[in-house]
Amino acid sequence: MKNYKLIPQITLWVLLAIGVAVSILFYVGGSEGSLEVAGDFLDIPKFSNLMLFWNYFLVFLVCLATLFFVCVDFVKNLKVNRKKALRQLCVVIGFVALVLICWGLGSPEEVHIVGYEGSDNVGGMARLSDACLYLSYILLGGTLCAMIFGVCYTKMLK
Repeated sequence: MKNYKLIPQITLWVLLAIGVAVSILFYVGGSEGSLEVAGDFLDIPKFSNLMLFWNYFLVFLVCLATLFFVCVDFVKNLKVNRKKALRQLCVVIGFVALVLICWGLGSPEEVHIVGYEGSDNVGGMARLSDACLYLSYILLGGTLCAMIFGVCYTKMLK
């Protein structure tokens, strides 16, 4: 049983090592050339795709792990405490509603990126980018408000 407790630690250290290696490759791995932007020449890192795919993988992994643990916790609470399970379900439904609202706020119009001629800056990808930005702003604002409220609330209790 003791070996099973080591698996999360080993996994985290391996993910950290891969992340550090990918970051080092991205920042010091050389250049594929340069791009002229407003009269300045900017280097194009050689391992840009590797860095992007590593970030996509990490985001997917976090979403998958979060969904898994929310489902496990919901089933556990459903057996023990139905009110807590219902409250948790309301939070999940609220988050899904927030994601859908942010998706609706996103614009499918083309995003003009200097030096980019691909098709990933229009339509669904542009809307997804906008939705992720809006969602990040809202969640950051909510986190800051919760931190401020938590500090004020604990000071009021004393």
